[in-house]
This record gives sequence, C-alpha cells and structure tokens, in this order.
Amino acid sequence: MSFSSGAVFYISRMDPRAVLLVFFCFPFVNVLSEVQKDFSEECRKFMYMGTPPRGLESRYLKKICQRYNGKPRYVTLYDVVDHIPVYSAYTFKRSDGSKKVDVPWMFEPQLSTTSDSGEMQAFPPNVHGSFSDTQAVLEDYSNIVEFERGHLNPDEHQAHPDDKAATYTLTNVVPQVREFNIGHWKRHEHIIRRRLNNYCRGTAYIVTGVTTSGRMIRRYNINRVAVPTYLWSAYCCVDYDHNAPFDERSKFPAYASHGLNEKEAPEVIEMSVQQLEDFLKKNTFVDKKFQLFYENCDPKE
Repeated sequence: MSFSSGAVFYISRMDPRAVLLVFFCFPFVNVLSEVQKDFSEECRKFMYMGTPPRGLESRYLKKICQRYNGKPRYVTLYDVVDHIPVYSAYTFKRSDGSKKVDVPWMFEPQLSTTSDSGEMQAFPPNVHGSFSDTQAVLEDYSNIVEFERGHLNPDEHQAHPDDKAATYTLTNVVPQVREFNIGHWKRHEHIIRRRLNNYCRGTAYIVTGVTTSGRMIRRYNINRVAVPTYLWSAYCCVDYDHNAPFDERSKFPAYASHGLNEKEAPEVIEMSVQQLEDFLKKNTFVDKKFQLFYENCDPKE
C-alpha cells in the first residue's frame, strides 16, 4: 500500500522505492511555483509550527511550494514516479464552500527541468515529453469514465479567488472514483468546512493524502498514474471554541479521517490523529517516528 498526498502521503507496499515527498507552490497567472530541496520559511507557514509531517523521506519525493500570483498558497509532496501527490498541506480559510470554475489546469515545469523559470503554467496544446516523465498530464485523465480529478487541497476550503485558483494543478489531484469523489468524500469536506468555520477560532492546519496498493491508470500500455486505495486527512486547530457542543469540542484540537476510494465504499470514518497514524504505519512504508503534526498538535507540549 502507499501513503501519499495529500495534505496527502503516498507509499506503495508493492513499490520498493518507499516514499515520495513533494511540495508545490502552485500559481495561475504570474505565478511562481518552486520545487525546493527543503521548505522555505514562507512555505512552512502552511504547516503547524512550521514543521512538515515526520517520517517520510525518499529521493523520489519532491517538495513543492505552490505559488500563485507571486504568493505561496500551500505545499505539496509529490511522487515523480507514480505521478500523484503524496499529500498537500494547507491552512483552512473560512468560506461559504463555493467553487471556482473558470480556472485552467496547471502543471509544474520545474519537475522536469531545474533551468525553467519556476512558474506554474497552464497546459499548452502540446506538452513536451519530458514533462510527462515526472508528472501527470491532462491526457492521463482523458477518456476515463471511472475516475475524476480529486483535489487534496479542495477549493471549497479556501476563500480568496487566488487561493481557490491555486488548487487547480494536477500536482494537487489524484484519481478518485467518481461516486466516492462526489459522494462520501465531498460530504466529508463539507463537514470539515462547517466544523472549522464554526468552532476553530485560530488557524487550522490540514494535511490530506493518500495510500496506494499498486493499481495504476495506464496509457499506451504504460503505467502512468497511481490510483489511491484510501484518501486520508487530518487537521490541527489549537485555538478553538471551548463552549462548543461536546460532540464537536471532542474533535479538537486535532482530528482525522480516512475513506476507501471505491464505487460502493462505506462512509468516511473519523478518528483521532493517533489512530490515523497507526493505520498508516500498518499500510505504508513510514518511519517508526512517523508523525503528522508537531508534538501531536498539543499546545501544552
């Protein structure tokens, strides 16, 4: 199985490489997006205490600071072999959940060459072959009925038009079974948005990722894009409403979830962050010290 993505980790038990880390800075118009050796200070602000998830390391993982219109918007850990994000990490913005629909899909030139300008770009009519060697392209998702492009950092968890636009990069999406994408997972994104809108008083940090088990989308008889087995997500908000109803208050300062990426999957399951970490340790190649949030999102630590 794999742990990727999203906020998203992606690692495949059937894949001897272990894990890929990628962080993207995604831009849309005049957007600088850079692949980084380590996370810069301005990009660490999307992770609790400026600390990325611990216990994931591989030469196949690329860190991307997703920039749009000159500003960093979130970060992504990307697998340049299986062509999906391991996770995307972002800060939640209070919103009404509306979607931005007039944004072209983007790709990351720097995954293919270090000499590029570093700007995320809309897909041209013809994509150079070197781009598709290290990342998914639009053709990978064309003429596929079963799957849709599912966001790890969903635009409905952002408020500003530029923040929403920055989520429309193929480095932030994975193949999701259509029924799961528009059904259980979408309802779960709504639940988290309403909960954080109503009860998180400070900044909420979210990491969303995936696990895999070797299933691939193929094009021209070549494995192109890994299909997640599970999508998972976790949030951390240490400044929350202590007078919230107990059922909601008990899900702070941190909580997590995972859902099976299948047509007739059960409901998304919510659980503690520790339970999600234990689940991922059993199903992915992660270090024994694997940890999603610094000091488990405990402000007393």
